[in-house]
Amino acid sequence: MCGITGVFAFTDAGRRSLSALHASTDAIVSRGPDSQGHFVYDRCGLGFRRLAILDLTADGNQPMTDESGRYTIVFNGEIFNFKELRQKLVKKGHRFHSQTDTEVILQLYIAEGRGFLKKLNGFFGLAIYDKEEDSLFIARDRMGEKPLLIYRDEDKMFFASEMKSLLALGVPRKLDYVALSHYLQLNYIPGPATIFKGVKKLLPGHYLFIKGGKVVKKRYYKIPYDPKKTAKNKLTYEQQQQKLVTLLDDATARRLVADVPLGAFLSGGIDSSVIVALASRHTQHLNTFSIGYRDEPFFDETKYAKLVAERYKTNHTVFSLTNQDLYDHIFDVLDYIDEPFADSSALAVYILSKRTREKVTVALSGDGADEMFAGYNKHMGEFQVRQGGFKAEAVTGLNLLWDILPKSRNSFFGNRVRQFQRFSRGMLSGPKDRYWDWATFVNEKDARNLLSADSRRKVGKKLAEKRRKDVLQNLHADGDLNEVLLTDMNLVLPYDMLAKVDLMSMANSLEVRPPFLDPNVVNFAFSIPVESKIDAKMKKKIVQDAFRPMLPEELYKRPKHGFEVPLLKWFRNELRPLIEDDLLSDGFVEAQGIFDVDAVRALKTQLFSRNPGDVHARIWALIVFQHWWKRHMM
Repeated sequence: MCGITGVFAFTDAGRRSLSALHASTDAIVSRGPDSQGHFVYDRCGLGFRRLAILDLTADGNQPMTDESGRYTIVFNGEIFNFKELRQKLVKKGHRFHSQTDTEVILQLYIAEGRGFLKKLNGFFGLAIYDKEEDSLFIARDRMGEKPLLIYRDEDKMFFASEMKSLLALGVPRKLDYVALSHYLQLNYIPGPATIFKGVKKLLPGHYLFIKGGKVVKKRYYKIPYDPKKTAKNKLTYEQQQQKLVTLLDDATARRLVADVPLGAFLSGGIDSSVIVALASRHTQHLNTFSIGYRDEPFFDETKYAKLVAERYKTNHTVFSLTNQDLYDHIFDVLDYIDEPFADSSALAVYILSKRTREKVTVALSGDGADEMFAGYNKHMGEFQVRQGGFKAEAVTGLNLLWDILPKSRNSFFGNRVRQFQRFSRGMLSGPKDRYWDWATFVNEKDARNLLSADSRRKVGKKLAEKRRKDVLQNLHADGDLNEVLLTDMNLVLPYDMLAKVDLMSMANSLEVRPPFLDPNVVNFAFSIPVESKIDAKMKKKIVQDAFRPMLPEELYKRPKHGFEVPLLKWFRNELRPLIEDDLLSDGFVEAQGIFDVDAVRALKTQLFSRNPGDVHARIWALIVFQHWWKRHMM
């Protein structure tokens, strides 16, 4: 796994940015601690950091230039079908000087041009410079597993794997207040926006082609969902299960290729257990890793992970954490984040990655299954809203009760009350408003009220609504639940779940590979009807049924638990001085001018009251932003 960065100058003024290329690669050393490289020619500069996954030949380092000297590539990622692609190129007369997927990509581009992307099975961010044509080609993988950021002005264009690199190149640090508003609602920033005006996320499945001063952006992949074809899928449910097992087994086997120690995350849930079961078919004594929470037994699932590990005789390691262990890493996470990101479970992913990296360099994960196959509680809620009936109407009829009762994610009762309240609201909404409501922690009005009067004026309402519409474009009044899942794949997956895993694993120089996101699996997932994925009794139905023979029965007899970092306890104890005397103090908030002092004070009052509800999630979003602001804007 690697990190890439680069400059393409349009003017002589833009060429001056080439001098910062080394600083830009130094900023992402954790993505590639093993080596670095640079290429500069005329208006173009490419930078690269490398984490060794495969045993490369001497000619395998990057930037890599073809033997003609015309084309040069930097590449961050893994291509799992590169050996098959290489064999086909060899038969056509292409010569290779290394055993790397990087050289295969370069030769494919030379042979086939931009259309070669459709042949790649893997995840990546890449850039290829053509010296003769004086052009630059930049692309990102289908699902957005690897990040790629772009900045462009009249003098130059920058790209990088992380914001740190762009900051080292000197991008203007001007807040995008629409992005800030959406961050306060979602706890992350959906693409293509970033926290900075002018810096954009290259969307998954897209590429840029730059020649002279012209930049062409094109989408080369979208999930091939056709509701009419899906509804008429000719495979029986049993045949669908068989096909899923075959496709996912192939995807898992592809991701086991590495010349370094390799393992798998094993949470005790269905998804990671499935991956471990399949991986054990192809490798002996697989290393598996779980996190246990000694102080939070409600969230501890290690006993289920142990059942899977014993069944498949893996080399299993449990990292048993206390709340103090979690607390001790808070500032490691906050210091690494270079764009506000407030999914608090990132803390657990950081520690899991850190501990796992002590034993292996690559880890498989079960990411993506929930979004494709309807694994979240909100998916069951959506199913029930669409089904209607007495139970759904009864929940809505108790609106006043849900408003009064205490709500919290940290207890079974409080979490149920929270879910009933959100479900009740959803019953009264259309699919677009319901989706946005269930995706957010804070509604738009409350998020805007948290901003100062000056900040509110900077939130362009038309732009905010346009970005929201773009997110919700696949939802229709007469659509089905697959449209909700498709929206999750375009929002929640790339900008929350995958961003979290990439950030926290790369902070620890660990590569994570999710077999569920193999394009063959994704395409299949959106070719099957909703009834294969969810019914009144079961979420993620086809995954659970298809792999039931491979998994311990105990995994099917328990509710799905997420994980909640004990923020409320910390805010009331260890982190209280940070809230009251530093980041959220009246003096700092007023001097900063971004947030409304009275609104922040009201949140703090609620936080320390007897009924804090879920206010700790909002406080965490503010703390993350304020810490980021101090590091990058002061």
